[in-house]
Amino acid sequence: MRSALPARLLRVKAVGAVVAAAFLLWGAPSAHAEEPAPRPPKTADGFGLTQVGAATGSATNFVITVTTPEVAGEHRIRILLPRDYADNPGKRYPVFYFLHGASDDPGNPGVAYPALTAAQSMITVIPDGGRRGWYTNWLDQKTAAGAQNWENFHVNQVIPFIDANLRTRAAKEGRAVGGLSMGGFGALHYAQRHPGLFSQVASLSGANELSVRHAVMRGAVVATLTNVGAPLCGTSGPACSLNFGPTVSSDAIFGTPYPILGADRRWNEADPASHMDVLARAGMGVTIYTGNGNGNAAEPEFWVQSASLHAKESLDALGYPSHYVDYGDGSGWGSACKGGHSSGCWAQDLVDFVPRLEAAFAAA
Repeated sequence: MRSALPARLLRVKAVGAVVAAAFLLWGAPSAHAEEPAPRPPKTADGFGLTQVGAATGSATNFVITVTTPEVAGEHRIRILLPRDYADNPGKRYPVFYFLHGASDDPGNPGVAYPALTAAQSMITVIPDGGRRGWYTNWLDQKTAAGAQNWENFHVNQVIPFIDANLRTRAAKEGRAVGGLSMGGFGALHYAQRHPGLFSQVASLSGANELSVRHAVMRGAVVATLTNVGAPLCGTSGPACSLNFGPTVSSDAIFGTPYPILGADRRWNEADPASHMDVLARAGMGVTIYTGNGNGNAAEPEFWVQSASLHAKESLDALGYPSHYVDYGDGSGWGSACKGGHSSGCWAQDLVDFVPRLEAAFAAA
């Protein structure tokens, strides 16, 4: 009969080997263990903003959601930080406030264009401007849309919130504003209303003129208010880019758009092309981009071109320089730009603008 001792010894040795291996693994990290992903910096409530939930995204490209009494609902703010932000705790950065167009949302990752995420010497902040907020405190605060004080939200709350929570260069020389389409209007509007806040302003295919001589652009604003495109959305509902929210009066933002005995004065007061002298007196850097819509009056960029030209002509009459780019049908302006009112052109605008803005910040 065979002795059981050798088998028992083998089992004991095997158990010992397993225990030893367990202690080795317990006492040393696995070669394949991954470090936790860096998180976005923590931000504290303040300046009338209350955060809802935690930030989402990466350490350098994240979204916070806030509420404010100034504007009904919840609002997302996308923040893009340079790659070295966490590694340089003593460094401060200039800030570019980038204003999105109608029917967009900072929660959409597409608003973070590659040229913005590639920037290495500035912070970019993309605040919610509403589907048709028009970067303005509305005249009528009692519409179905609720409170709509977008200027108060951005200027009195978002800017100081960012300065309090991030390492910014909190001065005019370290702050710029730009935007596309509706946001292009917003950028010029804020720069003209608050010239002491910004050193640079850029309008990308912006609604740069609201005077009566550019009634088509007034009509575009009114169309977003009265939500005339919503019936074309079918079953896609709120996600449809033509659905701008509850229907409100055409007078809700600036009063009547009709020039009867000067009743449209608020539209004229908000008209960027009529107030370019404010930017000149402030010594602000001005950049304007436009295409030509291929000469098609049904293409929004066709009307953007003339509005942009009028804004430039106002600066030219003052002898004030600007960086004005009319890329026409888009030939040579990036592979995705065809001269229309489109993201392919705006992406190339930013490829041109962001390095120039970073250089201007560095020079300041």
